[in-house]
Amino acid sequence: MRSERPMLSLFRVTDVSAHCDLPCGVYDPAQARIEAESIKAIIAKVADNDDPDFRTRAILIKEQRSELVKHHLWVLWTDYFKPPHFEKFPQLHTLVNEATKLAGASGTKGELDAAKADELLAKIDEIDAIFKETKKG
Repeated sequence: MRSERPMLSLFRVTDVSAHCDLPCGVYDPAQARIEAESIKAIIAKVADNDDPDFRTRAILIKEQRSELVKHHLWVLWTDYFKPPHFEKFPQLHTLVNEATKLAGASGTKGELDAAKADELLAKIDEIDAIFKETKKG
């Protein structure tokens, strides 16, 4: 026979209010920018090197960095930005979508196109500008 008694908890439950998962300061588009800068540098190095082993390693690293860009942008989108941000900056959903696509298979992950890396960096700059505005108030 199953007993219906409450379980004891070792943790005290406290209601808190915050606009992000942890105290502010842990989220920053700079993380995505660092990875995107790395992608741009790798593209340049691959263009200047004919060694197939080097190129293979570099492309693998570029693809990993592209995934990290997407990860950092998604974390901002899902964990940092909240409904009031999307109301104030209605272009934010589209902007994050475009940036993650630029880091994806049709962008820096799948191509060795420096122009795509520049486009990605420009989108990250736009996201960063909005991010900084949200920190002001």
